[in-house]
Amino acid sequence: MLKISAKAEYACLAVLELARHRADEAPVRIRAIAERHQIPERYLVQILLQLKGAGLVASTRGASGGYRLARPADRITFAEVLAAIDGPEEPPRPKHESVARALATVWNRVREAESSVLTQTTIAQIAAFAAPPEWTI
Repeated sequence: MLKISAKAEYACLAVLELARHRADEAPVRIRAIAERHQIPERYLVQILLQLKGAGLVASTRGASGGYRLARPADRITFAEVLAAIDGPEEPPRPKHESVARALATVWNRVREAESSVLTQTTIAQIAAFAAPPEWTI
């Protein structure tokens, strides 16, 4: 079954937070993300560096610096975020016993379904779902 590390969950929260901001806005400061989501700031720095290395976020230095998404949120999937933090999931080692192999087939199908959801779900989809509704009168 899918196991999400705390680090990967923090990465998803950070990416979703960055998705809430438009590209023409100032970059988001680490402190703002850390405070909003109760993520230790020093830990968040490490996470954002991994996301940057994977090409998912970009940073700007200086007094008005911070982070933003490296590409539009509708072109970043949760699978990419998870792989950037925890690496690609290793397939289970096949067992020689026939019952164990049959069970491994079920687990592989579960993994494939999880992978399908993660690769088809973009950051933009979840950011839109999580955003408060805009009321027009």
